[in-house]
Amino acid sequence: MKRESVLSRTAAMLVMGVCTVYFLVPIWWLFVGSSKSRAQFTGTAPLWFADFDLAGNVRELLAYRDGVFLRWMVNSLAYTGGSALLGTLLAAMCGYALAKYRFPGRETLFNVVLGGVLVPATALALPLFLLFSRVEATNTFWSVFLPSLVNPFGVYLARIYAAASVPDELLEAARIDGSGEVRSFFTVSVRLMFPALVTIFLFHFVAVWNNFLLPLIMLGDERLFPVTLGLYSWNTQVNQLPELRGLVIVGALLSIAPLVVAFLFLQRFWRSGLGAGAVK
Repeated sequence: MKRESVLSRTAAMLVMGVCTVYFLVPIWWLFVGSSKSRAQFTGTAPLWFADFDLAGNVRELLAYRDGVFLRWMVNSLAYTGGSALLGTLLAAMCGYALAKYRFPGRETLFNVVLGGVLVPATALALPLFLLFSRVEATNTFWSVFLPSLVNPFGVYLARIYAAASVPDELLEAARIDGSGEVRSFFTVSVRLMFPALVTIFLFHFVAVWNNFLLPLIMLGDERLFPVTLGLYSWNTQVNQLPELRGLVIVGALLSIAPLVVAFLFLQRFWRSGLGAGAVK
C-alpha cells in the first residue's frame, strides 16, 4: 500500500509537471520574444534571451500610431470590466431566484438556461449582428457590450452555490426581522455566495477579454477595437509591414497582463471558498 501511494503521488506530480510545462512554455516564448529586436527574433534561439530590450519594445509599441494600442487596451477593459461586473450581478440574481423562490415554470426556465450553456458563442454572432443592424446599433460600443452581459453558465453556478450555501432558515430570520428581499440578497446572500461570485466573475472576465468573433462581426471602426481584434488586424498586415511582427508579440504579452493580475488578486477569495466547501 505504501509503495502504491508513492507511485500514485509520483505519477500525479509527473502529470502536473508536464501540464505546467505545456502551459508555461508559450508564455515563456512570448516573454523572450518580446525582449528581442526584429533581427534577433529570427536569428537567435527562440526560448532564450539575446539583447534584453523589453522596455524599449514596449515604448515603441505604445508610441506606434499615436498610441492606438493603449486605446485598444482601454476598450478591452471597458468591454470586459463592465460586462463582467454587471454580468456577474445579473447571473447571481437569476441563480439566487431560481434556487430560493418557487414559482410556476422554474425548472423549465432553468432548463432553458442550461440549453444556453450548450449553444456556442459562434452560433449566436450572426443572429446578434442581424438584430443590432435592424436597430442601426452595429459599429458601436453597445453592440459588443450588451451581448457580453449574458452568462448562462454563471446563472447555473450561482443557482447551485446559492442552493448549497444560503440556508432557508437564515432568509426566514431576515424576513421576520423586517428585511426586504432585495436587502436580504445584498446584505446576507451575496456574502455567503461571494466565492462563487468570484468564480463567475473570473470565467466571465476571461471569456469576454478573449472574445474575438463578436467584435470582428460588429465593429468596423478601429477606434472601437478591443485588443484581440486590434492585434489580429496588425497580424494580417505583417507581410506588408514586417515591423508589425515585433509589435504584435509585445502587444500579446501586454494583453495577458490584466488576466494574470485578475487571477492573482482574486485567488485568495477562490481558495477561501474551496476551503469553506471542504469543511461543509
